[in-house]
Amino acid sequence: MPMGHTTTAEAGSGGLAATEHRLANGLRVVLSEDHLTPVAAVCLWYDVGSRHEVKGRTGLAHLFEHLMFQGSAQVKGNGHFELVQGAGGSLNGTTSFERTNYFETMPAHQLELALWLEADRMGSLLAALDEESMENQRDVVKNERRQRYDNVPYGTAFEKLTALSYPEGHPYHHTPIGSMADLDAATLEDARQFFRTYYAPNNAVLSVVGDIDPEQTLAWIEKYFGSIPSHDGKPAPRDGSLPDVIGEQKREVVVEEVPARALMAAYRLPHDGTRACDAADLALTVLGGGESSRLYNRLVRRDRTAVAAGFGLLRLAGAPSMGWLDVKTSGDVEVPVIETAIDEELARFAEEGPTPEEMERAQAQLEREWLDRLGTVAGRADELCRYAVLFGDPQLALTAVQRVLEVTPEEVREVAAARLRPDNRAVLVYEPKSPEAAPDADVPEDPEQEATVEAGRDETENEETAK
Repeated sequence: MPMGHTTTAEAGSGGLAATEHRLANGLRVVLSEDHLTPVAAVCLWYDVGSRHEVKGRTGLAHLFEHLMFQGSAQVKGNGHFELVQGAGGSLNGTTSFERTNYFETMPAHQLELALWLEADRMGSLLAALDEESMENQRDVVKNERRQRYDNVPYGTAFEKLTALSYPEGHPYHHTPIGSMADLDAATLEDARQFFRTYYAPNNAVLSVVGDIDPEQTLAWIEKYFGSIPSHDGKPAPRDGSLPDVIGEQKREVVVEEVPARALMAAYRLPHDGTRACDAADLALTVLGGGESSRLYNRLVRRDRTAVAAGFGLLRLAGAPSMGWLDVKTSGDVEVPVIETAIDEELARFAEEGPTPEEMERAQAQLEREWLDRLGTVAGRADELCRYAVLFGDPQLALTAVQRVLEVTPEEVREVAAARLRPDNRAVLVYEPKSPEAAPDADVPEDPEQEATVEAGRDETENEETAK
């Protein structure tokens, strides 16, 4: 087989190892054996997300994710779901700013089926893509937007904060869900051209993790993917670089039917893949990562001015990451009271940094989250793809825990002092229309609100990017 490969068992990875291979058509393959349970995870990342879209065609990456479940040359209609679930497996797909991914977890003896299904739609989706499936999925995505964004309390908060944080014309200015107008404007030819440009083997990484025979798995991958032609017409993504600090506080007041007043803010933070980003993750964990955090203790437990307070990190590789602050007020407490207390806590943290106990707890929390991800075949497959697509090296997934543990308290303090400032944030203030609104809203687990499709219905996935 026309492949090259390397293998690495990294220190600090808990004995996990991965081998890398490349097909002649450019498809990168990453394999990781794990014989603990008789299951195998297949994960396929395409290097395309909403940052690759152009003005007037937002939401196309997400729409196409749905179209990938509408049949291919050998699999008609809803057959992908039926075959995987009939074999005892599970599956899904998600779209984000920086990638689109598809994944199945199968009984180990059904691995060949999952590989054949992914190869069939990579190689032959255009044979099944027609006006009927286009219109069907356009309506599904528009309904998803209504149900999960437009018609729920605080549903468009992330979209609004993204637009405030990243300027007009920036590739991250719009979110993956896209606009209603652009969804209506998308044509069948738009979708076909999108597929030809981005859904090629040389624009993808395939990982297989679990109870596998690597030699047999590679033989199947070569058999089903090897004949799919590459495509060299992909344009380079637009530049997502920005100054480290916004330079002013951007602010918007939103009056809607919400259950409580809310203060939400987005801070511009270091790019994913850097040590400074890991330090920022630790800072936000100390400040707002759970009920032991500083902001929760101050606002919810001590002052009793809020019913929920959280601070999470949306990691981005092609643009500055986003620190997402979300506080829901208690009773008739006004937002300025909350904001003053938050700024006091951030200023104190910038001056003093984390205590040894806070640092130990935050590192343990992030370590547990990483090990939880790497400890499942599906989570490990996803992380191997992520590091291969975004950073060029899947092996980095196996040492991520160690990098977090190497960050010092002073680095955490420094990134907080440099970035968690009033002149480096976009702020949303929610005011309820109804005076009777009850303050019982919860903090969203994930600001990115990725669009997903599962078992024929739309989902919103909570990814690893926010705590």
